[in-house]
Amino acid sequence: MFTRDREFYKAFLRLCLALMLEQAVILSVNLADNLMLGTYSEAALSGVAAVNQIQFVYQQLVYAIGNTLIALASQYWGQRRPGEIRMLAAIGARMELLLAAALFVVVSLFPEGALRLFTDQPRFIAEGAAYLRIIRFSYPFFALTAVLLSAMRSVESVKIALRVSVVSLIINVAINYLLIGGRLGAPELGARGAAIGTLTARVVEFAIVLTFVLRDERLGLRIRDLLGRSAPLLKDFIRIAIPTVGAALLWGMTNALQTVILGHMNDSAIAAQSISNTVFLLLKVTAVGAASAASVLIGKTVGEGDMPKVRLYTRTLQLIFVGIGTMLCAIMLLIRLPLLSVYAPKIAPETYDLANAYMLIQAAVLFLTSYQMSVNSGIIRGGGDARFILILDMITLFFFMPLSWLGGLVWGWSPVAVILCMNADQFTKCFPVFLYVNSYRWVHKLTRDA
Repeated sequence: MFTRDREFYKAFLRLCLALMLEQAVILSVNLADNLMLGTYSEAALSGVAAVNQIQFVYQQLVYAIGNTLIALASQYWGQRRPGEIRMLAAIGARMELLLAAALFVVVSLFPEGALRLFTDQPRFIAEGAAYLRIIRFSYPFFALTAVLLSAMRSVESVKIALRVSVVSLIINVAINYLLIGGRLGAPELGARGAAIGTLTARVVEFAIVLTFVLRDERLGLRIRDLLGRSAPLLKDFIRIAIPTVGAALLWGMTNALQTVILGHMNDSAIAAQSISNTVFLLLKVTAVGAASAASVLIGKTVGEGDMPKVRLYTRTLQLIFVGIGTMLCAIMLLIRLPLLSVYAPKIAPETYDLANAYMLIQAAVLFLTSYQMSVNSGIIRGGGDARFILILDMITLFFFMPLSWLGGLVWGWSPVAVILCMNADQFTKCFPVFLYVNSYRWVHKLTRDA
């Protein structure tokens, strides 16, 4: 019923650990900002939390383009055709840069207007705008780093993740320590200091990843390859990208809408969400890494045309995802109180209580998400089906988000009740995902004949 192939488990573990580190570095940078700003002032924490909602939507779109690249390229890797993978990487890089440029223009022209979507507090907006004016320059570096890592991930080359995570995190924490509170003779810049730390980390990340990719022989990517064009592959890329980016945009906007709702309820609600969400997302990287590893392995196996092995791996991966969910749920329950004690001296008692309640809810959500998200984004998307995810998200989120909006802003629900409603889709998705993944109707060949 489940595979006994040791090479499969070794490949999955190697990919999963490396991809966890890749995701952890991105979230660790945000966590460092939140922890250090949380001990500096609640206004700075809340202002940056509002900016991070913009960042979250952007990151989801960046990852969607990267996931499109992986879905296509991993099947070509199963056929050992690196030339097509290099061409797909060039297409992905151009799309990522267009996305970065578009967001840069919007937040440059309307910084305060963008932040007012998430909070109506002038002091939060002022802090967030100061952060946003600097962090916007990180967008192209983050986008190119993501697409290069996706290209390497598709050929099972993930060594660089650990190096990037360690160096980037050290740089960000060091600059935050100096500039947020003005230590060791450095100026006290508050939110702007955190933005400088994050921007510097993103630039260094890109430099390390680019250097590594150009030296890696498995893919054989060169700068000139990023200028390559292929109309047939572009057509394939767009066909897969439309539902993938659509689902990511829907998910990103939904999470941003959560902050809009909470931000217009009371000050404590958005600060509590910032504290709990950062921890939730940091734990979730394990599930994200598992999903990404599954996407590569399933895509490669589909590209090889080995259907019996696809079925065997699918059953095995589902069991692994359930185990990961159980572990993450337990960790969230164990660490919530020690973590909240770090914030306690600088936040209001109401903020503390709400963050504690949010984290209890998110412990259950971690268990459910680890299964349904990993199956959706890993197995089903890796097998060549991106439409199912978009359709399921549209059905569930278009019901629960309007209900959350009404509950929070019209009917006067408590923030805890609103958070429960916002996450109810994680409960409803599990059953249809289980039925669909075990039907194997999601297996589609995406490669073109050589």
